[in-house]
Amino acid sequence: MRASIALVFVLALSVAVPTGQTRPVKTLDIYVVDVEGGNATLFVSPSGESLLIDSGNAGAAAVRDADRIVAAARDAGLRRIDHLMTTHWHGDHFGGMAELAARIPIRHFIDHGPNVQPGAAADNFLQMTYPQLYAKVKHTVAKPGVKISVAGLDVLVVTSAGETIKAAVPGAGLANPYCASFKPGENNAEDPMSVGTFVTFGAFRTIHLGDLTKNKEFELMCPNNRLGTVDVLLGLHHGVDTSNSEVLVHALRPRVAIMNNGTRKGGQPEVMKTLHSSPGLEDLWQVHFSQLSGQEYTVAGLFIANVLDEPSAAMPVAPIAPPPPGPGAPAAPLHNGTAYWIKVSAQADGSFSVTNARNGFSKTYKSLRPGSS
Repeated sequence: MRASIALVFVLALSVAVPTGQTRPVKTLDIYVVDVEGGNATLFVSPSGESLLIDSGNAGAAAVRDADRIVAAARDAGLRRIDHLMTTHWHGDHFGGMAELAARIPIRHFIDHGPNVQPGAAADNFLQMTYPQLYAKVKHTVAKPGVKISVAGLDVLVVTSAGETIKAAVPGAGLANPYCASFKPGENNAEDPMSVGTFVTFGAFRTIHLGDLTKNKEFELMCPNNRLGTVDVLLGLHHGVDTSNSEVLVHALRPRVAIMNNGTRKGGQPEVMKTLHSSPGLEDLWQVHFSQLSGQEYTVAGLFIANVLDEPSAAMPVAPIAPPPPGPGAPAAPLHNGTAYWIKVSAQADGSFSVTNARNGFSKTYKSLRPGSS
């Protein structure tokens, strides 16, 4: 009798005490971390398995951004990052990787392959540091059409190394009416290499395309829309106008867009007009207030996670023009104080909520998928 009681007690403990990174919640949680106009987007599935897309800025900001990513991981109850996907080799996307790896274990590194835009910082990192980071764990060069194994999610690579998926995802494939009016754009060499991922959780759909540019958006979405529609559009290349064409944004018909912009990076008028005219868009959320929007194109403060450390006495109605690039350009306004994320919590029925960590404002979006309650 005593042996039976002991066995029941042991079995009860095995159920009550979670192992690994499993979580009691049944949502897909997505943290869009403030890395000052870079990118760090953390997916945490209901199983507790995690996928981090990009690791913030390089240089003096690397430690700051790594700490901000770890804070989001701790909030999610993580003790490791299961998969780290680097979309492309620009310093605002891979810059905090070494500092992050020194703070939390990373089990799997994913990228598009070699850097195609020569630069000392990226090339030195790829030759010296990166091989040491993945030497004792898994490393994958992503290919379009391949799935990344994340328990509880369907994670499909749709772009990588300048290539796109050829077949439409289930339910997609209709002609894209926006292709006829598409106008090509200019871009650098590395942005079009971005690893783009299409993530499905039950009826919920979201996409993150790194810094994929307009010309690659056209290749992905024309003549037929290979992706269908999404609930949440993530990243948006910081809201810069070398990306975010109607052929992508309007065709995807996102209900919510979350822009990983900075204080003076992204949020440009052309992009804001494309977003606000997108069919079915209910809300745009921004990681940062952007001076490039002015009052003319910005959203209400409820939807902006971070402001300036020293706010201006007044915000002009007209957006400012970005200063010419180069060593003489004035520095962007600082935001080294408390950083706040935007968090998405999605249910398998397709409903989801978005929360601004700065002010606690949260909004719930009911599922529009057929068959959902």
